Amino acid sequence: MSRLARLWIVPVVLLVWELATRAMRHPFFPPPSLIVTHMRELWFTGSPATLWLNDTALANFPQSLGRLLAGWVLAGVGGVTLGVAIGRSSLLYRFLDPIIQFGRALPAPALLPMFLALFSTGTRMQVATITFGIVWPVLFNAADGARSVEPGHLETARVFGLSRGQRLARVILPSAAPKIFAGLRLSLSLALILMVIAEFFSTEGIGFQLRAAQRAFDLPGVWGAIVLLGILGYLLNQGFLLLEKRALTWHDAKM
Repeated sequence: MSRLARLWIVPVVLLVWELATRAMRHPFFPPPSLIVTHMRELWFTGSPATLWLNDTALANFPQSLGRLLAGWVLAGVGGVTLGVAIGRSSLLYRFLDPIIQFGRALPAPALLPMFLALFSTGTRMQVATITFGIVWPVLFNAADGARSVEPGHLETARVFGLSRGQRLARVILPSAAPKIFAGLRLSLSLALILMVIAEFFSTEGIGFQLRAAQRAFDLPGVWGAIVLLGILGYLLNQGFLLLEKRALTWHDAKM
């Protein structure tokens, strides 16, 4: 798609959405102009010093982002560590594979009652839900990346006298990095979804505000939260792509 087409697609979609919803006059589908107005009144009436975020936004947005990023970082560290370990050790893989396959089949939302019993409502429960639900793409991608390292590269490293730790840092992790980043990107999208679900059982956060709007039959508020989550997901993805591009510059040059 050309750059000009990308620039035009958003306003065209918004225009079609506006005209269609005004023609339908359906209470469950408010026009985007009403949604944007409602979003501004609800979250963006603050001063420029706070990026126009008001007290409601400042009491909810940072908490949601903090939980999302905490769960994502924990899943990233744990998933990469265990994934690389089982990718390089066939014995460890055979030992842990049944447990891992069982765990990956469990949907994180179904385990919310267990997390509530363990951690009660609050940040720990939400971070645990996010971490458990998103660790699997990172783990399996890291394992696959570590398993597919060229044997010749490892043999060359041994010939040059690199220790096991040096081989891990200079050969295995760089070779597995593209697949690890692919897993991290997928897990970031899943983290946003699980953040919303976990915050249904909270008293703050974007998910809580979405749930509160649903209970109050505040349809513009519901759509406002949905649009906000879509924008947040887009920004997180773009930020991650920039990070990935910088981290894998050597890989792009090699390709």
